[in-house]
Amino acid sequence: MEQESQSLQEKVEATKKEDIQTLKQEIMDFVKLVIWFLIIFLGLKIFVVDGYEIQGDSMEPSLSTNERILVFKLPYHLSRLSIFSDIEPFEDGNIIVFESPESPGKRYVKRIIAMGPPIDDSIVDAHTGTQTNQVNVEFDRGRVFVDNHIVKEDYLSENNRTSRDTQVLELNPGEYYVLGDNREVSKDSRSFNAIEEEAIIGRAVLRFWPPKKISLIK
Repeated sequence: MEQESQSLQEKVEATKKEDIQTLKQEIMDFVKLVIWFLIIFLGLKIFVVDGYEIQGDSMEPSLSTNERILVFKLPYHLSRLSIFSDIEPFEDGNIIVFESPESPGKRYVKRIIAMGPPIDDSIVDAHTGTQTNQVNVEFDRGRVFVDNHIVKEDYLSENNRTSRDTQVLELNPGEYYVLGDNREVSKDSRSFNAIEEEAIIGRAVLRFWPPKKISLIK
């Protein structure tokens, strides 16, 4: 009788050990799952897509304050790899998010109006060290000219286009001229000149908030 009781106790203890071991394994599996989830989430956030909240009226009527957008980063990161160097991550007219050239940690959302020439097409004068092949941008009271050709901006109304500013700027390779759609209130390349490609976070592709205004961004 005593042996049976001892044997039963041993079985109970063995079962408890198995349960504890199983619980430990389940906890470890859960921790691994969380770690993998965080790695994938951070990888997507850093290299593929991220969210951004519009602040201010500088992109009216295209984007309004407090709206939220998705910013697609992958094409830009891929274009920096030699195997994908032929990828053009941005085009004239794209809306982009970029780091402020004046205030570290601050981001702006603006529209690309003009881009500098491709590096292969740019020639540096051996005597002066200056670029001999640049893209000329002229802002003249609301109208924009790139290499003496007026930029058609059908996405703007006359009220949004109105501005008293004038400016002439030369773009070198890797430089972008950006403007807000609401020209009267926007702080953009008219004040801080061209932005460097390295400052660009990605292209705005989708407005997802508020839900009633979900749409692709053009």
